Amino acid sequence: MIAIIDYGVGNLYSLSHSLSFLGIDNKVTRDREEILGADKIILPGVGAFGDARDKLRETGMDALVLQKAKAGAPLLGICLGMQLLFEKSYEYGEHEGLGLLPGEICPLKPDIPENLKVPHIGWNGLRILGDSPLLKGIQEGDSVYYVHSFYAKGAGDAVKAASEYGIMVPGLVQRDNVFGAQFHPEKSGPVGLKMLKAFGEETLC
Repeated sequence: MIAIIDYGVGNLYSLSHSLSFLGIDNKVTRDREEILGADKIILPGVGAFGDARDKLRETGMDALVLQKAKAGAPLLGICLGMQLLFEKSYEYGEHEGLGLLPGEICPLKPDIPENLKVPHIGWNGLRILGDSPLLKGIQEGDSVYYVHSFYAKGAGDAVKAASEYGIMVPGLVQRDNVFGAQFHPEKSGPVGLKMLKAFGEETLC
């Protein structure tokens, strides 16, 4: 079973619906025992990094996520959930992340051409940069759907796929059993469903 972490932030039910459509057992939950007993976990998220980090702490979900990840359970962070996996964010201040992935979350605006809008909203093709089980069946140039104003810098070889938006924006990251998608796979049509299917069905670690 995949536990979708409910800590008060995120598009939980569209994600759950996508997994159910694929026939993958999942549950939106904040129950400690259900999360500890899950085979895999997903950390969703929309909104501001600092608020989301505070809610993780207040609900105790941060300790559970770290416990499961360090025990080797596959973990997928989506959008803001991906950003929370990194060491630090500079979104409206400086905030500590979960530290499961190397790098920092920084604003797009200073790094992209002035003619490009922030937030970055829309479909962009993927450039495949490394191997990941979530890229099974994904082709160079396949498009995914982004909605974000901040992005990961300094992730190094953890970046497995990226999209061009004036700069190369890390789209899919992975280190061992920890995965992150800056785009929304549940909103990315057949390409996103392939990734969710791989996360749900593949032996990832």
